Amino acid sequence: MVKYHCLNPISGVGLEQFTENYERTDELAGADVVLVRSAAMHDLELPSGLKAIARAGAGVNNIPLEKCAEKGIVVFNTPGANANGVKELVIAGMLLASRDIVGGIEWVQTVKDEENVAKLVEKGKSRFAGREIEGKKLGVIGLGAIGVLVANAAEHLGMTVYGHDPYLSVEHAWSLSRSVQYVKSREEIFRECDYITVHVPLLEDTRKMIDKKALGMMKDGVVILNFARDLLVDDDAMEEALQSGRVARYVTDFPNARTAGMKGVIAIPHLGASTAESEDNCARMAVLELMEYMETGSITNSVNYPACDAGPLTTAGRVTICHRNIPNMLTQFTGTFSASNVNIEHLINKSRGNYAYTVIDVESPVSPEFADRLRAIDGVLSVRSI
Repeated sequence: MVKYHCLNPISGVGLEQFTENYERTDELAGADVVLVRSAAMHDLELPSGLKAIARAGAGVNNIPLEKCAEKGIVVFNTPGANANGVKELVIAGMLLASRDIVGGIEWVQTVKDEENVAKLVEKGKSRFAGREIEGKKLGVIGLGAIGVLVANAAEHLGMTVYGHDPYLSVEHAWSLSRSVQYVKSREEIFRECDYITVHVPLLEDTRKMIDKKALGMMKDGVVILNFARDLLVDDDAMEEALQSGRVARYVTDFPNARTAGMKGVIAIPHLGASTAESEDNCARMAVLELMEYMETGSITNSVNYPACDAGPLTTAGRVTICHRNIPNMLTQFTGTFSASNVNIEHLINKSRGNYAYTVIDVESPVSPEFADRLRAIDGVLSVRSI
């Protein structure tokens, strides 16, 4: 029986995927696997028997990834599960920035108690006039699960769409509308587009990618949308660009102490994935990832260990080993099996940075004592027998 613990409320649509071989526990200490959304885990004491953590969402800043890797705990996330929810909010953000809808709504509240409110509205509405997005150029930087959906939706709304992603996958390339114009550099998007939306992870290469130099390349009156990560934009440079008119509006889903009150900013309280459908999708994917890992040893969408498709278990036993990515590990593993007269039928080894993962199918089930011998090898972080 596999025991799972939820650190946050998790959608029942996801939890109902668990079979009778899984049992919920209210105690973290007794859990084999954990499901989490936003709960902070950095200061938690992780139980020695914990094997995996699944984040029902994409961001994993609340999880101590290195600490988990060192304990042989595989951490999963659910990329793409909330993509449609974010896409819809990006489109809403473009419309909010193009038409002064927020300003208009706020103004109506100041005159709502006047008897002649209808006449006041007709007289005052001109100050909130805007522009249409049809026929405008949209640049999408990052063509992953969200970026592709945004690009395709904008194309259907009559926009001319430019896309850039040096790491565009085959899967997402096939999903991208053929009308989207793929460009080789961010700079071309900076120079050409009326609207620019970023959908990239926060890396050294992307940190403050929208800076003074980038903003200087853009058209006057450009609209910038950030529904990816707060630190992709240089706040100082953005404030200067808003004041000069180079940027007409900056729409962000990540308000901070600077941008929350900055003139020209439409600050949304991180609502990108805040839909019932996104929560259901994330929970369902997280549960299925945990079940696949516990039942077959396969790893899909891990953020601290390599992906590994181990396939169905067709032999008498399977051993999975989380270990450091250092020389001579496989030789020690196979030597241990050979010394114990355990025949290996199939072996898979994958690595990712400082860590590696090995799956070994055997002709006969291994004993707890044999698993202990593998754990004793220097560099082994966890061993599991399926």
